[in-house]
Amino acid sequence: MENMLNFLAGWEGSAHDSRILSDALSRPRGLRISEGKYYLADVGYGIRNGYITLYHGVRYHLKEFSAHGPENAKELFNLCHSSLQITIERVLGILKKRFCVLDAEPFWNFQTQVDIVLACCIINNHIMGVDPSDLLNQGLYEEPESDLIIPNLMEQEEREEVREWFAKRDEIAQTMWTDYMARNIR
Repeated sequence: MENMLNFLAGWEGSAHDSRILSDALSRPRGLRISEGKYYLADVGYGIRNGYITLYHGVRYHLKEFSAHGPENAKELFNLCHSSLQITIERVLGILKKRFCVLDAEPFWNFQTQVDIVLACCIINNHIMGVDPSDLLNQGLYEEPESDLIIPNLMEQEEREEVREWFAKRDEIAQTMWTDYMARNIR
């Protein structure tokens, strides 16, 4: 079975990303992360268990690297991280292409808008399950993992977990940098 898209509709556009993510994680059947896996997240979400963000204050826009490549591990990590955001934009583009109503100026009341978004996402997930080779879906999804991380920690444990994820990000960035330098020295 293919991965399905996860959506949480019904929040106002002005709601902060981290607040929406916390809500998604706290729900009984909410968002879960496969054991040993993590999501790359926008800075607005904040680094936390299962979510690795860009390094704050380090360049990351693709156009910033056009003159010369990354100069250290943090820049390389941010470059690769931001490059992957294109995938998310593609998924949203697929939804808007498949369901033009999502790209139109809404004229329904708020609850009807929420219902329309959810209906489109459910239909999209059904299409992915019935015909994963659909041209719009090709190359976007991988097989899901079954073991899940369920966030349910006390504050002190959460702070320790955040430190661990900062260290994990540093380790990933350093490994990427070492590989990058080895490929470019030759």
